[in-house]
Amino acid sequence: MKCGIRQGGVPSPHLFAVFVDGIIDKIKHCGIGCYVGRSCLAVFMYADDILLLAPSVVALQKLLLLCEEEISLLDMAINASKSHCMRIGPRCNNFCANVTTRNGTVINWTDSIRYLGVFITKSSHFKCSHDSAKKSFYRSFNAIFGKVGRLASEDILVNLIRAKCLPVLLYGVDACPMNKSVLRSLDFCMNCILMKIFKTKSMEVVHECQRMFNLSPMDSAVRHRKVNFLRKFISVDNSVCKLFEENARHEQRYLLAELNALRVSNADC
Repeated sequence: MKCGIRQGGVPSPHLFAVFVDGIIDKIKHCGIGCYVGRSCLAVFMYADDILLLAPSVVALQKLLLLCEEEISLLDMAINASKSHCMRIGPRCNNFCANVTTRNGTVINWTDSIRYLGVFITKSSHFKCSHDSAKKSFYRSFNAIFGKVGRLASEDILVNLIRAKCLPVLLYGVDACPMNKSVLRSLDFCMNCILMKIFKTKSMEVVHECQRMFNLSPMDSAVRHRKVNFLRKFISVDNSVCKLFEENARHEQRYLLAELNALRVSNADC
């Protein structure tokens, strides 16, 4: 092409995907990185955000150099200051050698990385952090409450929270592992703002307000989001998704059973 297209143009995502497809092909055919069976899971890419997965530091260094070589052919470069390395697994706290670019710039090891808005943390198993989401949730609520808190009715405030604040708090929970501790922390965030809206410190009043305004508890809301996500995940015709289809079906059945149990217990109450 002799002229480009502006950022945000309708065909730009499709053309950019074609433009950078060589990076994916290069890594898939190198035989380095993480594999499930014969399927390469060494690279994930969304627009210009690249995630490389390798079983060792040496393999990660080789993947980075291959990726950088292909990127240079596209007249682009890796921004080392915005790139990070992180280790997940039983030896996550062990010292790791430096990973460097072709010109010798060191890519720092970190305890947390952000990919597509989700914060993944260093741990012995795959783990996500929701601290940033909770901070953004409080900021969005305070912005709304500071403007209309003294003027709007409780009904309007609850609807604004449902539309503007809850999506911030629940972003990414569909695909992230969630234990009881995380769910309790999300519930705590919701309870705090409801106490502020309804001017109470009683949890009984808060729960009654949730019921009256049709606000689901966080454990129920997260399960519903996960079920919807898994339903879409299973229906996607993608080779990587198909590798984990059976696991997704098993988790979907488990979540549906939990939701049914919650409905029965609520009906008894």
